[in-house]
Amino acid sequence: MDYATSVTRRPLLQDEEDDSEATFLDDGHYAGSINAGSVNNIPTTTTVGTRSGTRNHRQDDGSLRVAPVDKYNFTYAVFYLLGMTTLLPWNFFVTAEEYWHFKFRNISSNDTSALTPRQLEFQSDLSIAASVPSTLFLLLNACFGHYISLRLRMAGSLVMMFLIFIGTTALAQVDTDQWQDAFFLITLTSVVVVNAFSAIMSGSLFGIAGQFSSDYMSAVVSGQALGGIFSALAEIIALTFGAAPTVTAFVFFIVGTLVLLCSLVLYVVMSKTLFFKYYTSPRTLMKSSLDVDELTRELLPRQDPTFLGVLRKIWLFGFSEWLVFVTTLSIYPAVTILVGSQSQSHPWKDVYFLPVVNYLLFNTGDYLGRVCAGSFEWLSGSPFLLSIATISRIAFVPMMLLCNIRPHHSFPVMIHSDYIFIALMAGFALSNGYIANIALIGAPKAVDQPEKEMASSMMAAFLGVGLACGSTISFMIIEMIK
Repeated sequence: MDYATSVTRRPLLQDEEDDSEATFLDDGHYAGSINAGSVNNIPTTTTVGTRSGTRNHRQDDGSLRVAPVDKYNFTYAVFYLLGMTTLLPWNFFVTAEEYWHFKFRNISSNDTSALTPRQLEFQSDLSIAASVPSTLFLLLNACFGHYISLRLRMAGSLVMMFLIFIGTTALAQVDTDQWQDAFFLITLTSVVVVNAFSAIMSGSLFGIAGQFSSDYMSAVVSGQALGGIFSALAEIIALTFGAAPTVTAFVFFIVGTLVLLCSLVLYVVMSKTLFFKYYTSPRTLMKSSLDVDELTRELLPRQDPTFLGVLRKIWLFGFSEWLVFVTTLSIYPAVTILVGSQSQSHPWKDVYFLPVVNYLLFNTGDYLGRVCAGSFEWLSGSPFLLSIATISRIAFVPMMLLCNIRPHHSFPVMIHSDYIFIALMAGFALSNGYIANIALIGAPKAVDQPEKEMASSMMAAFLGVGLACGSTISFMIIEMIK
């Protein structure tokens, strides 16, 4: 793709109408600063769509011109934060488990050992309230998202999530003992709405990242895993200091609200940068007028990407993305939280084993796997081998079922050691992060430039459907274990 510019020739744009926000050319040079309104001389070597490396373009006069640069890696850092933000609401709702137990406790009795029906069923209700709208809106975004402006999808979703978190934070300080049923309905409604908008934001963000280099897709998915590490550490710190459930939840939700606000502000700033506009605008330079004459331009058809056409190109990547999360969610966390420690150490066995091994270790391994995928992309060019690796990963399911699950009635316990379970969990997490990221990186590379946003949005939909299918299978596995 030729990005060269000339003082006498204009590039071929997808739309010939004048649009100041979508036109990236000056009569002399590209603007390379974060401020899209400035026009500066560009150095002879710089970064084009990536955070490292060079790509130069020589013009008729012999000078070298380049595309805009991601100055100070600003866009990369914002993508990282936005990736973390997509799963932050869900991570915070799940982490505040003790808070929900406190809110739905039996207020007529001092006996806390017996859980109420609401306490027993809340995590299941929470999962359903999150997975159904998330899957539905990921699919809707993949099919119809390109009809709605990118700014509205991203900024609108962040605003709605921010407002819901303000209400959730306020309720943490309200005595709801006398209206638990109403509080239950309000909470589930909030979960449904926040996950619907989170899905819209996630699908849109994947669509944006697919138009940049693979570094930016890696930033998004790595940010998602980093959010899990953050929430797991918060839970461990709360357990260490013995903070009250309402205090812990209030702090969690305050932090979540601030992160959402920060993400909204930084997204708006990023969307105004020249670098961001250059790669996301539908009027971005597609071919140089040095190669296409006026008559050819009139004859070139403008073809919009089609759903089936893109699906035919990426279906193996989509299959891998779907299956990796089906496998993961079928046993994590529903089955893995039932695995008990063989250690006789009281604090480790009763307090720290579950949050450290089940949450912190998994999220850390998942994060490292996604980071490694950004550096070692060799499977991204071979979707068949990637699908084989994904299918092989199913072997983790029976191995986890043979660990020290309590209560354990249907399967024999053949793996007693904590060390073996930790090794299995580490491999399970690393492979999840690596395969998930490789599939997301490979799909946009398998399609043409106009199809990249749709391909990445479709991959987000495959991810969402995988989560829903995996959660359903986990329910059946739990019934088998009983």
